[in-house]
Amino acid sequence: MKIYPAIDLRDGKVVRLVEGDYDRMTVYGDDPVSTAKGFADAGARYLHLVDLDGAKDGALVNFDTIKKIIESTDMFVEVGGGIRDEERIKQYLEAGVGRVILGSAAVEDRDFLEKSVAKYGEKIAVGVDAKDGKVAIHGWKTVTDEDSFEFCRYLEKIGVSAVIYTDIAKDGGLGGTNITAYKKLSEVCGLDVTASGGITYISEIEELRGVTYAAILGKALYTGALDLGEAIEKSGEEQ
Repeated sequence: MKIYPAIDLRDGKVVRLVEGDYDRMTVYGDDPVSTAKGFADAGARYLHLVDLDGAKDGALVNFDTIKKIIESTDMFVEVGGGIRDEERIKQYLEAGVGRVILGSAAVEDRDFLEKSVAKYGEKIAVGVDAKDGKVAIHGWKTVTDEDSFEFCRYLEKIGVSAVIYTDIAKDGGLGGTNITAYKKLSEVCGLDVTASGGITYISEIEELRGVTYAAILGKALYTGALDLGEAIEKSGEEQ
């Protein structure tokens, strides 16, 4: 299982939200490049970046920061947040991003999603954010009637290879993740599923190993609840 430490960017700073709420934001640093280098020094080979400004209003204010992170490390970088057209996809891929994550656009514009997957293949992942089993969009403010597991089945059918699945209720709460959901996902589809939201304990890393393709670690790293080096070791990630 791969370990993706996470950096959420807002106004060029490293931040974390609780349950996606911009009013419940904590700033953990003002140098994202240094944070990324620290993750790399701890053994990380993968990095999950979220452009919160892009997710909120489509602004591309963090693009230069993302480019610097890519240029300053050898990590495989995936980026999400406000990617709603092919031009943004191309901008990121040309900057060296390994994979872009489509969120709300994947739910609302199936034609765009399917064309993107057909053209860019494994360089497209989809973020599936679930609230009470339903897909949520627009910064988690709008909960649709779409069943999150059925949506994942659809994604597999159209050729999506990777999904980042987040249980919103668990995100940023340091109360543990939704292991049950990931076990169910592993049974219902053949996607590479990344577990995201609330992973707090080493025991969860061990339990997710063999169940999910990858795990994203966020707030637990910033608060010291998890040690990145130990998490990578316990994940069984090939070095």
